[in-house]
Amino acid sequence: MTGYASAQHSTAKTNPESESKAAPASQLGLEIRSVNSRFLDLSFRLPEELRQFEPSLRELLVSRLKRGKVEVRAAIESTTQGAVQDPSPRLLQRLNAVQDSVKAWLPDAAPLSVADIIRLAATDSSCSRDWSDAVMPLGQQALEALLSARQREGERLATMLLERIGQLRTLANQAVPLVPQLVAQQRQRFVERWKEAMALTDGTTLPEAAQDRALSEATAFAIRIDVAEEITRLNSHLTELERLITKGGEIGKRLDFLIQELHREANTMGSKSAALELTHISVDMKVLIEQMREQVQNIE
Repeated sequence: MTGYASAQHSTAKTNPESESKAAPASQLGLEIRSVNSRFLDLSFRLPEELRQFEPSLRELLVSRLKRGKVEVRAAIESTTQGAVQDPSPRLLQRLNAVQDSVKAWLPDAAPLSVADIIRLAATDSSCSRDWSDAVMPLGQQALEALLSARQREGERLATMLLERIGQLRTLANQAVPLVPQLVAQQRQRFVERWKEAMALTDGTTLPEAAQDRALSEATAFAIRIDVAEEITRLNSHLTELERLITKGGEIGKRLDFLIQELHREANTMGSKSAALELTHISVDMKVLIEQMREQVQNIE
């Protein structure tokens, strides 16, 4: 099911060389997006300094999610607008030593500029910050928010599915009285055509044996076009669908199976239909069932 959730964590890093001097605060933002999919498909877009947490985040998601194409994004940003990171003496010493080493091998290399040092100081601050205490609680927070969003969508889907079930029941009820009418009509029509054929053959009245044969053939034909059994099974599947949706839980795969069975019964009704009214009912049923199928594939 679709859903979106985000969580943020802000922190300020204290300069170890001066306990009273804090580095510009940074903010860790984590987003989880979920779109419809029959299976669970996880993808991660994490900055390099958070890449180590991907296995733990994956394990967390797999333990709570069963379906959906889920994308996890994280970003680290400075929350101090216009702040310039003050490079520590230790960093300046390290950069100076590295520059001397590079110059020894590449005398023509350009020296570090002030802008280069400021940029490297900001990068060093971001990379040296320890996010281990923040990432997993943040992931748990975002996951709970995503589950709440998906639950709200699930309630909306349940309402829609129950409405479609009601519409299918109405169509099935419309088809029920048509069945005996069609059987009687087809039987009478078959007998009349048989009589016409016999009269054209010898011009005599229809013998009793021929009439019994006509009735037998008409009955067999009526059985072939009788869709009462399909309507009974369809109503049974609708009852089970309604029960599962009301019960809730991990019902996606069972709903998938029942939707397939509904489609099978509607198709059979259409193929056996001997009247335009039943054909229309079958088509309307298949439209509703297809609408349900698209949504059921997204339910866990």
